[in-house]
Amino acid sequence: MSDWNFMDYGSKDNLLRVLRDEADGLVALASEPGAWEAPTAAGHWQVRDVVGHLVDTTEGYFTSFDAARGTGPAPEPLGVRGMDKHVDAGAQAFRGTSQAELVGRLQNDFAKMIDMFDALTEDEWGALLIPHGYMGPLPAFFYPIFQLVDFALHAWDIREGLGVNHGLTGDAADLLVPLNFILWSATHNCGPDTEPFEIGVRVTGRNGGDTKLRAGPDGVTFEPADIEACPAILEFDPATLILTAYQRMNAGTSRGDPAVIDRFRNLFFKI
Repeated sequence: MSDWNFMDYGSKDNLLRVLRDEADGLVALASEPGAWEAPTAAGHWQVRDVVGHLVDTTEGYFTSFDAARGTGPAPEPLGVRGMDKHVDAGAQAFRGTSQAELVGRLQNDFAKMIDMFDALTEDEWGALLIPHGYMGPLPAFFYPIFQLVDFALHAWDIREGLGVNHGLTGDAADLLVPLNFILWSATHNCGPDTEPFEIGVRVTGRNGGDTKLRAGPDGVTFEPADIEACPAILEFDPATLILTAYQRMNAGTSRGDPAVIDRFRNLFFKI
């Protein structure tokens, strides 16, 4: 299943194919007449703020890639706690830019970004460390998957704001499943007084399987494992896992100890 594991170079063509599709879909939504100031499911953001966020994020990646290749300074990582405030400021900085201009800028930025991803070699995919603006140095493979979650999730946000019946595509959702466990490990509210506990997560789809998560004073860790003995188990399809982990909905099937389930579901801060 290397085609569906974004950490494996064998996934590159498949991942970039899905990313192109999701980007095309979001651009089409954002280009609609009357869409620019429409509400979305991304908090107080309007469609124009989603596009501004994508421009801000993508252009920040250019700076990071330049630093990794020795042609520019590395950004000082700000940390993921409080990331939402920085991201919001970056998105709304473009509110004075017209729809045509900002959508065109996003298309140009994306074309440049996808060419950079396409040019990554097999060695660079996992060995080239690129300084992320919030998380510090990360392997190159994280950047296309971060772009995928941005385009897929925010297209969902726009459609949700339209009030139409919709969902996430299966290919995008399947590719994003492993990222959700990394997200949980980076956005927990664990501290010195956190009493250790464990919970099982069962996911369907191409990246499906059983994963045991442990929470305690040192944070949240995860590993593929037998989860039948866990005091509680959460079951998800790929899309529902993504939308729950990114706090767009409270979903999934809960089985087992309600206290453990409530502790886990309320353990994380938003980004």
